Amino acid sequence: MKETPKLNLSKSLAMYEEALGLVPGGVLGARKPTDFINGEYPIFLESGKGCRLTDVDGNEFIDFLCGYGPVILGYRESEVDEAVYSQIRDKGFCFTLTQKFQNLLAKKLKELVPSSEMSIFLKTGSDATSAAIRIARAHTGKLKVMRCGYHGWHDWCVEMKGGIPKKFFEDVYEFQYNNLTQLEELMSTHGSDTAAIIMTPFGHPNHQKMQEPLPGFLESVKALAHKYGAVLVYDEIRTGFRVSMGGAQKYYGVTPDLTVLGKAIANGYPISVVTGKKEIMMAAASKLFISSTFFPNSESFVAALKTIEILERDKVLENIWEKGKGFMNGIQALIDKHDVGAELSGIPPMFYITFKADDTGAYKAKRTDFYTELIRKGFFFTPFHHGYISYRHTQKDLDLTLKAIDESLAFIKDKYK
Repeated sequence: MKETPKLNLSKSLAMYEEALGLVPGGVLGARKPTDFINGEYPIFLESGKGCRLTDVDGNEFIDFLCGYGPVILGYRESEVDEAVYSQIRDKGFCFTLTQKFQNLLAKKLKELVPSSEMSIFLKTGSDATSAAIRIARAHTGKLKVMRCGYHGWHDWCVEMKGGIPKKFFEDVYEFQYNNLTQLEELMSTHGSDTAAIIMTPFGHPNHQKMQEPLPGFLESVKALAHKYGAVLVYDEIRTGFRVSMGGAQKYYGVTPDLTVLGKAIANGYPISVVTGKKEIMMAAASKLFISSTFFPNSESFVAALKTIEILERDKVLENIWEKGKGFMNGIQALIDKHDVGAELSGIPPMFYITFKADDTGAYKAKRTDFYTELIRKGFFFTPFHHGYISYRHTQKDLDLTLKAIDESLAFIKDKYK
């Protein structure tokens, strides 16, 4: 099978060269060219609509990154955007004091999320996870934290330690998802000083296969946290309002003490939440300080309320699960057909195609070739992050994607005979 022709990325690359003189590294964080495949992916995007993106060179893609997760409905979702426009035009959105939408959204979360009794609202996932840890420490009077998963870029949890004094993270200990023994050993040593266990209830470790909880894992972690008087925090930034309306905690039937939410709650507008038991959340009222000029801005609250309304009214998550099941079945059939070392993991709303590691390192080349073929064909995945299904992915979109995956795996099979 022939290699798919390379995309024209001339404008993107020119803008990147300009950016290198204006922004450190040109682009920061997970959007760096090296976090994709250098020279194959666009670096600057122009527009999005539904499940499609267009880059500055005019290349169009069916997108499965969904803005790294916030876009649950689709890009430029008119009903959400119109609600925001109306608020900005008719009332304004940035004021000295709080607006009514705080109470409306907090009440809605109490209806939907099992752990929710009280809430505070912030802007980013890193804001929310860091606030949750601060609340847990203030409530318990303890210091240490056990963590499992990616929790943002702040000093206590970021993987790259440049610029961070060791004392800011020396009391944070990492354990692996589904490894209860590892956590038990950590807690046997540090449990009496542990303020919080923070984890993703569904396993989505960076650059690795996704994992559902083994039978009894979530229940055992909760029991262990409470045995030592620690606060159990679920990081549902990715899973909240995507796995179910009540998050992975409702789907798996295990309720934490605190939950952090973000991403899909507002279809791309910046808002995050710490929500949980009243007795723990009340530490934020008197024992600590959490504040920002922009936390109370109403446009994101309005977007969240409208997004939740649409998710409930149109049974969006049921639609995503149904489409996603068929799509994952189709991917698995293609993986079985071509047998090149590809693996599929995840659940219908969130999935990942990886390649089995081997002694020769050929899996890395296969991974690069596979995702290069997909982006050249007009399908936006990344080798280093899982994909998402949005409401605006149609069956035709998914069928076209399966055809591209079939061709890409066939190309790998031919190349690595």
